[in-house]
Amino acid sequence: MAELKRVMGFGTFDAVHPGHLFYLNELKKLGDELLIVIARDANVEQIKGKRPHFSEEERKQAIIDTSLPNRVILGHEDDFFKVLRDHKPHILGFGYDQRVDLDELKTQFPHIKMVRLESHEPHRYKSSLIKAELFG
Repeated sequence: MAELKRVMGFGTFDAVHPGHLFYLNELKKLGDELLIVIARDANVEQIKGKRPHFSEEERKQAIIDTSLPNRVILGHEDDFFKVLRDHKPHILGFGYDQRVDLDELKTQFPHIKMVRLESHEPHRYKSSLIKAELFG
């Protein structure tokens, strides 16, 4: 029996919008099992310079509520690569605007296929635009 092809995606998912749903659906097409990793509150603040509007648990539940991923977990607070070692994805999918050093990832995890997904109407469905509209 063939092993299921596990796809892993990452995000903050603060105020889930159609762009996020597009991302999740595109990830789902890449394999048999979709695992989504939600960024921790402290890591979001460190990377983006501000805390998310919704807590990590609320953001996790919002993605679970989409029923698109097979599993949703919180990322590791200190070791960003721990989820890769623990869950052994076959494919990593990144959104068009996710800042990630693919060269570093490919060096550390050469056996994992890396995919950069296309955008879905970024002039309408970019998180910063949605949050500005919702939260001012």
